[in-house]
Amino acid sequence: MREVLRHHSPEYLMEAAGLGLFMMSACPFATLLGHPASPVPQFVASPFVRRLCMGIAMGLTAVGIIYSPWDQQSGAHLNPSVTLTFFRLGKVKPWDALCYMLAQFAGGVIGVCLAAACLGQTIAHPSVNYVTTVPGMAGAGIAFVAEFVMAFVLMSMVLRVSNSARLARYTGLCAGVLVATYITVEAPLSGMSMNPARTFGSALVSQLWTALWIYFVAPPLGMLTAAELYRWQRGVHAVICAKLHHHNRKRCIFHCGYQQPSHLDTAKVAEA
Repeated sequence: MREVLRHHSPEYLMEAAGLGLFMMSACPFATLLGHPASPVPQFVASPFVRRLCMGIAMGLTAVGIIYSPWDQQSGAHLNPSVTLTFFRLGKVKPWDALCYMLAQFAGGVIGVCLAAACLGQTIAHPSVNYVTTVPGMAGAGIAFVAEFVMAFVLMSMVLRVSNSARLARYTGLCAGVLVATYITVEAPLSGMSMNPARTFGSALVSQLWTALWIYFVAPPLGMLTAAELYRWQRGVHAVICAKLHHHNRKRCIFHCGYQQPSHLDTAKVAEA
């Protein structure tokens, strides 16, 4: 275990940095688009349009992080639900899975703390509130279903696109489009999390723990369900690797099938 920790620690730090950067982007954009002292709400009255702007900003942020050199190496999970799902699929070793998830939680907390240090009390305003994710007016039940469905669709996309020889390089772009769409359309229902570490980071700093269980249960459940469906349809050997972006020269610490002809053949068959 000590050797694994020492050898794979760069990937763990990259995962923490990736989610930290995501939160450091979410906080100022939410403040700019939502705080009453900001000029944006004064000129853009429509909440939908402001959510659209937020979605585009965070979708581009996600794409930038996924294709960054660091996350090309770590695999750009940025989410304990993603790591847990690839562990279930046999692509991530147990100690790597545990350390990835701990790093993601740490990155979420650090990212919000750094944003709060830069933004001061503006981030604590109820219109921003440390970008916490809480159920909307429709209630906790709807929020749970929405989080489950979003996670299910995202992981279904990741598995189908990343395991396609023709489409794999576009996995990050597809993920960014989904993030942008979800923020624009779904945010009023659950706050749009899909990520226990992202929600925990905001909740810890704000001390707002409303319905935290939803964001710890629904996203992993949705992604694991998508994985089981994919396994049932195509078999576990159709999952080549746990990286969202593998078309690079960065090392891979996962149970990677890209060097195995049988997996490459499987990816080509999936094209048909």
